[in-house]
Amino acid sequence: MPLRTRAVTAALIAALVTGVTAGSAVAAPLPAGASAAAPRQQDGPDTVALRKALGGLPDRDTTAALVRVGGHGSWHGSAGVRDLSTGRGPLENARFRAGSTTKVVTAALVLRLAADKKIDLDGTVQHYLPGLLPKTFDRPITVRHLLTFTSGLQPGASLGPENAEGYANRFRTLTPQAVVAESVAKGPYRGDDEGPGKKQRYSNIDYTVLGMLIEKVTGDTYENQARLRIFQPAGMTHTSFPRGADPRIHGPHHRGYQRLVTGEVVDATEWNMSDRWAAGNMISTTADLEKFLVALFRGELVPQPLLEKEMFTVPAVKGAKLSAGLQRYDAGDGRVVWGKSGGRPGYSTFIAATRDLSRTLVYSVNAVDAKGETMNPVAARLVQAAFAPGSR
Repeated sequence: MPLRTRAVTAALIAALVTGVTAGSAVAAPLPAGASAAAPRQQDGPDTVALRKALGGLPDRDTTAALVRVGGHGSWHGSAGVRDLSTGRGPLENARFRAGSTTKVVTAALVLRLAADKKIDLDGTVQHYLPGLLPKTFDRPITVRHLLTFTSGLQPGASLGPENAEGYANRFRTLTPQAVVAESVAKGPYRGDDEGPGKKQRYSNIDYTVLGMLIEKVTGDTYENQARLRIFQPAGMTHTSFPRGADPRIHGPHHRGYQRLVTGEVVDATEWNMSDRWAAGNMISTTADLEKFLVALFRGELVPQPLLEKEMFTVPAVKGAKLSAGLQRYDAGDGRVVWGKSGGRPGYSTFIAATRDLSRTLVYSVNAVDAKGETMNPVAARLVQAAFAPGSR
């Protein structure tokens, strides 16, 4: 990859995970058991770079990867093994934990309900969920504040770091009510620049509260509303949420692995995701998430005027990079990408596209440090290959 190309995509990669720099794109040839489809079309994706990005799997950091690139031309591929114990090859239709890409679905669902006049984005949590916030929360928190991570709510309850006590607690249940109760007990962030609408802080808590709000205004479960208003219209037939505390991934899937602080790599496939309800508990496939991206960006799930105002506009808050569920990335040469990353133990996910859908990217990388502070090397190479200038 030319140095100039590598430089302009470095900003995009660094934006995904703080402190990450663009590394070498050199990799081994596509290994046995890997697959790739659809040769490069004119103005299409750089299939050579994409094949190299998947080379050498499994390795120390990654056991498998699935990727779909679309827009002007399309390409999809897979590499690695579905299970370290058997060494069997990857499943291109594998289901996986999609992590915080769940938030894009939640945001779209809220905006769909707003379009249907069931939610007022300027309405407050205090109005929709009376009694949830005590009098210490003396400033109104609006639905829009929740959507844009500017609510001023502090993080809720957690079961601990995924590479430490979180692994030991992986079968415990932490309800949304318990998550929110711990946040509320801490009180709001204080200070002149800390109140609702003043500062953007990325956190799961805003979207857990949104899930509760959705259930209150619809009289239905969050899961069913997502199915009716998002999954079905987008044709997402293999996307779901865990049933209650069920720790399993049902249907074809890859095993997910987590490296603990001790250095041991453990199987993290079965994990109760109740503490990430409405914020990071979705299970999906790369094909389904690609359908979601296309339907969303085309205005098929949220009306275009509302979509532009809320999902493709970053709030006027100093340092803000996130809109309602999406993050704005500068890919270089004036090219802007909108997307969302997600990480759960054993599974790192990314969905992104240019606004005109000339390029889309969806990947699921089975990373052993999916919640780490640095970006997985395979994921970084995929972002470079998909969004490098000239690959349109």
